[in-house]
Amino acid sequence: MGEKVTQKASRSVLLGAAFLMATSSIGPGFLTQTTVFTEQLLASFGFVILVSVLLDIFAQMNVWRIIVVSGLRGQEIANKVLPGLGIVLAVLIVFGGLAFNIGNVAGAGLGLNAMLGMDTVTGAILSAIFAIVIFLFKEASKVMDRAAQIAGAVMIFLMFYVAVSTHPPVGEAIVRTFAPTDISILAIVTLVGGTVGGYITFAGGHRLLDAGLKGVEAIPEVNKSSITGIIVTAVMRIALFLAVLGVVSQGLKLDAANPAASVFQLALGDIGYRIFGVIMWAAAVTSVVGAAYTSVSFIKTFHKNIAKYENWIIIAFIAISTLIFALIGKPVNVLVLAGALNGLILPLALGTLLIAVYKKDVVGSYKHPIWLTITGAFVVVVMGVLGIMTLIEQIGILVG
Repeated sequence: MGEKVTQKASRSVLLGAAFLMATSSIGPGFLTQTTVFTEQLLASFGFVILVSVLLDIFAQMNVWRIIVVSGLRGQEIANKVLPGLGIVLAVLIVFGGLAFNIGNVAGAGLGLNAMLGMDTVTGAILSAIFAIVIFLFKEASKVMDRAAQIAGAVMIFLMFYVAVSTHPPVGEAIVRTFAPTDISILAIVTLVGGTVGGYITFAGGHRLLDAGLKGVEAIPEVNKSSITGIIVTAVMRIALFLAVLGVVSQGLKLDAANPAASVFQLALGDIGYRIFGVIMWAAAVTSVVGAAYTSVSFIKTFHKNIAKYENWIIIAFIAISTLIFALIGKPVNVLVLAGALNGLILPLALGTLLIAVYKKDVVGSYKHPIWLTITGAFVVVVMGVLGIMTLIEQIGILVG
């Protein structure tokens, strides 16, 4: 996936990195979580979105900037802070990425089932083949960029179409975004963890490095790309929030078994269910691509053969995820535990990078803005405490 090193990245690469990060975070879990929390909090969920977007921006601006300024991947930076820490981080990322990819593959199968009535396992296998084909191209990274951009645009367009169709109380949503009547800490943690947690934290930054973008002079482009990624995710989240709000504010009850699908069905009938299928498939298949690409980017520096055969290892990663789903379904316990661990990856990774940014052997003479350090440290503390609480709770559920 290596490309010629350029100091000035093309607009396509910057957009590609932004959309890779955004579409990686917009997966099956994103659709379900947003629907469930909107049903619980109603218009006040707008406040949760606002807080999570601010935390996302603080996290991503720090991570992307430090990676590109240093010219090193997350695991290389971690090893410079504490020898062996990069391996620990890589193991967490790869384990989490594989577990979530099983869910992503399943989501793609469900998407084709809703869209075309296809058997879920068959749909999952066909979706995996589609994702694999991307990495068979010589310039796989460019194909990946383009696929992420097209899928992102399609999802946003369809989501806004459904949102407008449900006639949501937009005025109330705006008021409650700044003056909520109900606040959920769990919802904030879940949204931040799902948007910039786990492998997603590094998806865009690693993509920019692969495109040859590095050094202090690249900071303005990095800022633009990272914020664009967060905005794309936020726009999608807001559109889905308004669509769900429009349905539940009419007093309609969502199906607990598949709440996201029922929003579209209640809004537009059978056509709505097909639209849900398109959005679910696009969200899931781009997450399959993003999870596989970023997870492998965390081990490619450990041996020259991994970097040499990177695309084939990515293909194997997708194939293994699909095989596990096809043979044993979604291993719920593994997914739950991986979800809880995901919440700890962000504070561990961001905390490590914030220490590294003050080490000359990592960033040279670069001076990191104090406001970014403070906001980044705030995200580390908040997500660290809440992440540990969530992990303890999930282990208790599994043991109990």
